[in-house]
Amino acid sequence: MSEVTEALARVRERVERAAKRVGRDPDEIVLVGVCKGQPRERVEAALRAGLRDLGENYVQEALRRRLELKAFLDSECIASPRWHGVGRLQRNKARDAVRSFDLVHTLDRRELAHELARRAGEAGRRLDVLLQVNLSGEPQKAGVAPQALRELLTESAALPELRVRGLMTLPAWSPDPQASRSAFAGLRRLRDDLASTEAGGSLRQLSMGMSHDFEVAIEEGATLVRVGTAIFGPREARA
Repeated sequence: MSEVTEALARVRERVERAAKRVGRDPDEIVLVGVCKGQPRERVEAALRAGLRDLGENYVQEALRRRLELKAFLDSECIASPRWHGVGRLQRNKARDAVRSFDLVHTLDRRELAHELARRAGEAGRRLDVLLQVNLSGEPQKAGVAPQALRELLTESAALPELRVRGLMTLPAWSPDPQASRSAFAGLRRLRDDLASTEAGGSLRQLSMGMSHDFEVAIEEGATLVRVGTAIFGPREARA
């Protein structure tokens, strides 16, 4: 799968150039390869080329993916990647999310926070989470409203089974990457405003930017970029 290896190299180059344009260290940016709907061979090629973080949208697909990659990782002597939950998470999937993910990007309501904490406690672990913020105001989109963010942060940070690491957002869709800039800058400002609070001192991460706009996100402070098609190519159609 040389095309995946080459695509990954191009994305890494773009990450580096975007970071250097604004005087940032490229090493502080984590490239999350979102492998939703991708065949195993493409994901294996990316892992073989050094990709160390994988994202899945759905819990059941993440569980399946982890199982199908285990033999490959063992045979290639490659350490297990860090797994990211990047899709909307239903409360009834919290137990499996705790089993599947090292970092959940999409915590957006108190009920989900308490359920994730309960399930993490049952599993004997602490779960890293990001708070998803709906900056576009789109009613169909997940995410806590900006004006309710502080309350959700305070409540989530008080749960000993969770570690709130930062914020995440999905801007309104536009084919123009520059159209996302205001949302990315807005998320950074929210993070900076909360950093002085007792609950906000641990907010280091900003998960923002996808295949079409991750360079703009990096220029605005992203520390995690969620890139799928730019690495793996178009997703396979579901049967």
